[in-house]
Amino acid sequence: MTVGVEENAPRPSSRAWNLPNILTYARILAVPLIVLCFFLEGRLRSSDFARWSALFIFLAASVTDYFDGYIARAWKQTSNIGRMLDPIADKLLVATCLLLLAADPNRTIAGWTLWAAIIILCREILVSGLREYLAALKVSVPVTQLAKWKTTLQMVAIGFLLAGPAGDKILPYTTEIGISLLWVSAIVTLYTGWDYFRAGLKHVVDE
Repeated sequence: MTVGVEENAPRPSSRAWNLPNILTYARILAVPLIVLCFFLEGRLRSSDFARWSALFIFLAASVTDYFDGYIARAWKQTSNIGRMLDPIADKLLVATCLLLLAADPNRTIAGWTLWAAIIILCREILVSGLREYLAALKVSVPVTQLAKWKTTLQMVAIGFLLAGPAGDKILPYTTEIGISLLWVSAIVTLYTGWDYFRAGLKHVVDE
């Protein structure tokens, strides 16, 4: 006896290439493109053109972060690969931009501000490790509303910092605004990270 399959049921291959997942793939593709903007002259440079180009790509990628989730829910096109890649794409985008801004010749992120970037990067790595461990135990840790705001704060801060000195020529204190927002997002990042660890700690201790 054969088990019937719904005719309208989407195949795995079609789910992998639905619109929400294509937007997520585009966000991942944006990562090397942003890096390329800073290396257009063959070495790491942060000219005005490089910064505006990187900012444009970053903003386009950030917009897809909202629409891929919205479309997936509205059109009922959620998939396992989408759930896996969506947070990875966000972390790749944030981590790459922070590293570029710390390494660029203008040292947009430098001195004590490096600690804000380190806090953000360390939290993302630690929470990813915790999620992977809890997933093996079949324990799900839902994303909180504050964690979503944390991601938005990070994106806005990085947007200001990517504009940096180029943005200062149009909007004074663009860099300072970006640095202030980065510190705010680092504080929120610490709080949400503690929330995740508190939720998962009992499972770790029980094991």
